[in-house]
Amino acid sequence: MAIATASSVEPVPVAPGYGPLDIAPMPYDPAEILETIHMTRVEHLDIRTVTLGISLLDCADRSVRRACDLVAAKLQRAAGDLVATVDRIEAEFGVPIANRRISVTPLAIVGNGFDREGFLALAETLDRTAAQLGIDFVGGFSALVQKGATPGDWTLIDSIAEALARTDRVCSSINVASSRAGINMDAVARMGEVVRATAEATADRSSVGCAKLSVFCNMPDDNPFVAGAMHGVSEPDVVVNVGISGPGVILAAVEQAGDADLGTMAETIKRTAFKVTRMGEMVGRKVSDRLGVDFGIVDLSLAPTPKVRDSVARVIEALGIERVGAPGSTAALALLNDAVKKGGAMASSYVGGMSGAFIPVAEDAGMVSAVEAGALSLEKLEAMTAVCSVGLDMVAVPGDTTAETIAAVIADEMAIGCVNNKTTSVRIIPAIGYAVGDRLEFGGLLGTAPVMPISRFRADRFIQRGGRIPATLQSLTN
Repeated sequence: MAIATASSVEPVPVAPGYGPLDIAPMPYDPAEILETIHMTRVEHLDIRTVTLGISLLDCADRSVRRACDLVAAKLQRAAGDLVATVDRIEAEFGVPIANRRISVTPLAIVGNGFDREGFLALAETLDRTAAQLGIDFVGGFSALVQKGATPGDWTLIDSIAEALARTDRVCSSINVASSRAGINMDAVARMGEVVRATAEATADRSSVGCAKLSVFCNMPDDNPFVAGAMHGVSEPDVVVNVGISGPGVILAAVEQAGDADLGTMAETIKRTAFKVTRMGEMVGRKVSDRLGVDFGIVDLSLAPTPKVRDSVARVIEALGIERVGAPGSTAALALLNDAVKKGGAMASSYVGGMSGAFIPVAEDAGMVSAVEAGALSLEKLEAMTAVCSVGLDMVAVPGDTTAETIAAVIADEMAIGCVNNKTTSVRIIPAIGYAVGDRLEFGGLLGTAPVMPISRFRADRFIQRGGRIPATLQSLTN
């Protein structure tokens, strides 16, 4: 009887897309790759962004000029080959990659001690260097003030409106709340004023500055999506993070499933999200290998675009809701969000950012249609944010909306994030010179924003009280 040797033993078959537990990352099956590329050609699947996170902690200096020179040199050194590398990978794999972005250490930390002009100089340095490198957006004109703010934090916050008016690529995000710290209502009130001032400073461009400004609860350190992208202080010196898209792919899968029950629908979405995430990780690892830097995370978020079928709203409607905003919309969104997370978590061990379903009004053709049909209100949209990945995103309200009302909207969304221990944000646009029913036309990925009605009842006294809303009991987890 022949004795089996190590070389003569047949290997145990491995299912496509899976590998032995001790091997990472999992091997990529050629059929899996071809199927995913088909999704890019037919169902609008893309990689929404490859974002290079860059630490600027080693660029801090008391001299504004010296700090700006160090920042420009660091960006050129770290990201000089980013665009060319991403372009080559896009061509090799036939996978559309919509944006090449950079996120940096919150500038309130880098520019600590600077005056207003110093922060504006940093913003202009980021913008100028990004243009030279062919970068679409830079995130990180940011501050973390959930529990309190330093003089430098306040100075950066007070310079946001002018910084966003002066620049094209710079994005700003301020974290004003967390589940551990509660809600800094002084910062919330100030951000209501800043949002209003940013709208006025860019009123000649449809108040577009507000499309580059987000107010956060539980802001992640590794988010590749703007306007909330920033590079947390616990991150590597340079790291590649990838944000995927794919509502059109999910929509096609749901339509193909026909009249299946909701459990089957969840399984269908989960399996589709798995395939999409695998492609995102493949691209991210290729970029990191070729740049010689760390691979960070894949953000699983379903990020819609103004294309008709590339819409989270259309997925919800395909599940059986006549128009998004109707009763049942929140439950359908919860199913979608959970299934996307489960499928993505199976596909990658390095999931981060916000990861789930985005519901930005202006960037989603189905959301725009629902607003204009009267199906989707601001209040219903807020309720839906309790079960999705982010908050009130790309929402336009009348131009005469007061700073206090904007702050109250922010406070409500921060409360949802704090209590549910999840990331929420507000990207709201008080459209100067526009009224309910008008449209803001941004173009590109920013899309079209219908101006939505907002309650005429006020919360001024509540906002003016200031102070800090304490963290809820859920924060006591130690």
